[in-house]
Amino acid sequence: MTLSLIFCPIDFSVATASLVAYAATLAAGAKAELRLLHVLQPQPALATDSSDLALASQMAHHRAAAEQLGAHVTTSLLRGEAAPEIVAAARRHAADLIVIGAHGQTGLTRFLMGSTAEAVVRTAPCATLLVNAQSTGEFRKSA
Repeated sequence: MTLSLIFCPIDFSVATASLVAYAATLAAGAKAELRLLHVLQPQPALATDSSDLALASQMAHHRAAAEQLGAHVTTSLLRGEAAPEIVAAARRHAADLIVIGAHGQTGLTRFLMGSTAEAVVRTAPCATLLVNAQSTGEFRKSA
């Protein structure tokens, strides 16, 4: 399997830095483009210019970290529901792989909130690598 485009959806949670490091190392090794993708989901609160600046700053930080690991990185910001937007973007750009983090929610929390990672894995047009948020820290220490 040749990898030329790897998607890595990020949500800016505590596990994001480790997930980006994992995906960047994979992309650098495969000489593939790494696309960091964030989906702004509809929210009742009003967006402000300062929140847009904070978001841009976070994306730039993760992009720089991935580039330091040798990956060629691009970024995308989309608006909508996370899973369908991630899958549609992967289809539109012919992604070869989606590297997505799992937060490990179970039971009632998962039932009420749903699972973006699960929906992406079920509907993605390409291979997916579901990375446990707890295991990325171990990968990062050994990388």
